[in-house]
Amino acid sequence: MALIAVTKERRAGETRVAATPDTVKKLIAAGFSVTIEAGAGLSAAYPDADYVAAGAVLAKNAKEALAKADILFKVRGPEADEIAALKSGTLVVALLNAYVEKDTAAALAKAGATAFAMEFVPRITRAQVMDALSSQANLAGYRAVIEGAEAYGRVLPMMMTAAGTVAAAKIFVMGVGVAGLQAIATARRLGGVVTATDVRPATKEQVESLGAKFLAVEDEEFKNAQTAGGYAKEMSAEYQAKQAELVSSHIAKQDIVITTALIPGRPAPKLVSAEQVASMRPGSIIVDLAVEQGGNVVGAKAGEVVETANGVKILGIPNLPGRIATDASALYARNLFAFAGLLLNKEGALAPDLEDEILKAALVTQGGAIVNDALKG
Repeated sequence: MALIAVTKERRAGETRVAATPDTVKKLIAAGFSVTIEAGAGLSAAYPDADYVAAGAVLAKNAKEALAKADILFKVRGPEADEIAALKSGTLVVALLNAYVEKDTAAALAKAGATAFAMEFVPRITRAQVMDALSSQANLAGYRAVIEGAEAYGRVLPMMMTAAGTVAAAKIFVMGVGVAGLQAIATARRLGGVVTATDVRPATKEQVESLGAKFLAVEDEEFKNAQTAGGYAKEMSAEYQAKQAELVSSHIAKQDIVITTALIPGRPAPKLVSAEQVASMRPGSIIVDLAVEQGGNVVGAKAGEVVETANGVKILGIPNLPGRIATDASALYARNLFAFAGLLLNKEGALAPDLEDEILKAALVTQGGAIVNDALKG
């Protein structure tokens, strides 16, 4: 019986956990045994007693949890003390942020771990239930609107009162992936007047289906601006200039702007210039979801609220899913449970088929080396 260990998240500000009592039950029913480091779920409101009731064994610390583990489930990549405690050949499954945290990948390879990056799970139908990027981005989009609304000094919906009418807030979402679509839906539910933009032509219909208006330069480059995997391509400087010109007059009238654009393996594209920020009214809010990858907004700083000279606040809040850790953990843990099913053979033994298209795409380290083509060189 393969043993899965779940340890505490050790990164500053990380409140999520890689298993919940519900997924522990399911993992055990699927043929795994589970060890949880004491306190691993407390920041996500999952007490140790609930894990024990679900059938997990409680370990005093990470070293004890990992001593006999065949598999390590994490939210973020493991830290040095956890990697040192791994048996050679242990399977590690986490959001490794492998393009950026290359030292972690190298350390896992050196330790002889077979590591899988959940962010590399391909966006194919069979893998939808394992798509951790989407599950977490969905919550990030929701939370971005909540954070923007909290920072905004006015109400979002139109209100007609005896004392007069309060106009609805104008909310502009830039980047219509999973996070952007949820931001649009949430902003609409809260009563905002919502517009959105994206370089991918397929998003126009999605935006309009949610009751928002779509804004984009719809030229030939725009029509071919999506990869086969559904990601946005990086646009030419010429297109970016045309798009910037179009949105400049629009953005000056907005109350809340939410930016969500990310390109795998590349710094986040700059969508909002300093001049555009300067054109906004005092009291306006910008929420930059891409701040951890360099930011979509000129002037955004990770972990800070930057207030500009003209009274605009730029929110650079990292790890938005971690601000709703209970639900974020529940969704991510279900992604991992689905992924775990690929690690067993038909007889229930731990024998991952590394030629399986999902495992092959997610594999980062094996046999003491980094083996993912995207990370070589």
